[in-house]
Amino acid sequence: MSQFDISIVIPAKNESDGLKMLLPELLVEYPNAEIIVVNDGSDDDTSEVIQSFGIKEIKHPYSKGNGASIKAGVLSAKGKQVVFMDGDGQHQAKDVGRLLDKLASGYDMVVGARSTIEHQANIFRGLANKIYNRIASYMVGQTIDDLTSGMRAVNKKKFIQFLSLLPNGFSYPTTSTMAFYRSGYTVGFEKIDVKKRVGKSHINVFKDGVRFFLIIFKIATLYSPLKLFFPFSVIVFVLGLVRYIYTYVQFNAFTNMSAILFMSSLLIFLIGLVSEQVSMLTYKDVSLEQKNLDADE
Repeated sequence: MSQFDISIVIPAKNESDGLKMLLPELLVEYPNAEIIVVNDGSDDDTSEVIQSFGIKEIKHPYSKGNGASIKAGVLSAKGKQVVFMDGDGQHQAKDVGRLLDKLASGYDMVVGARSTIEHQANIFRGLANKIYNRIASYMVGQTIDDLTSGMRAVNKKKFIQFLSLLPNGFSYPTTSTMAFYRSGYTVGFEKIDVKKRVGKSHINVFKDGVRFFLIIFKIATLYSPLKLFFPFSVIVFVLGLVRYIYTYVQFNAFTNMSAILFMSSLLIFLIGLVSEQVSMLTYKDVSLEQKNLDADE
C-alpha cells in the first residue's frame, strides 16, 4: 500500500489515555497510513500525547462536536479511503484492515458493527441502538447491524458529498449511514469487538434521552419521511374512526374529538408527503453537486 492510500481520522476530546493505547498500535499496523487526530477543544494533555507520536493534529480552539471533528478530518485527509475511529480506547487497530478489505470488495461504506450490547457504553445506549437499528432497517428495507457505530471505512469522494448534511454533534454516524443508503450506495457491516472506553463518557443521560427521539425522526427524514408519517397517520385515523363509531352508537353524535382526530390524521399525512418531496430534492441537489465535481476533474 502506497503512502496515503488510506487516512485514519480520530476525533478526540480529552482522550489522552485512550490515544496512548490506540496511536502506537496504529503506527505499527499501518506505518504508511495518514493518521489525523482532531483535537476538539481538549483541556487535558491530549495535544501533548498526539505530538509525542508525531501524529498530524487538527486543533479546535473550543469544542465544536464530534461531527464537526469528522468534517475537519475528512477535508484534511489525503487518502482515497478514510477510516473513522473513536479515540476513547474502544476501537482496535487490528479491525481497520478487515474494514478496508471489505471496502475494497465493492462497498462504498463499511461500518464496524459492535457485537453485543454489553460492549456498548451502558445498557440504556445499547437498547436504544437496538431500536435505532430496527427502525433504520424498516426504513431502508435492509438489515442494519449497527447504525450508530463510530468506526467505519468510507470512500472519501462519496462521503464528502454529504458533509453539508452532517450535524456537528454525535449523530453523524446515523446521518452518514442513512445518506449513503438514500443515494443508492452500497453499505456493508463487519463485526468488531470493542473494549470498555477509557475515561469518562461525554454522553449525558438526559440529553441522550432527548437525542434518542430526535435521531428516530432524523432517520425518517434522511431516508423516506412518508414511511414514518404514514403509519402514524393511519393510527390516528383509526382512533378517530373508533371514536366516531362509539359516539354514534351511544349518543347518535359526531363529536369534536372525532373531527380533531380525522383532521390530525390528514395533517400528519400531508406533513409526511411534503417532507418526502423535500428529502428527494435534497438528495437530487447532492447528486448534481457530485456530477459537477466529477466533470471538473
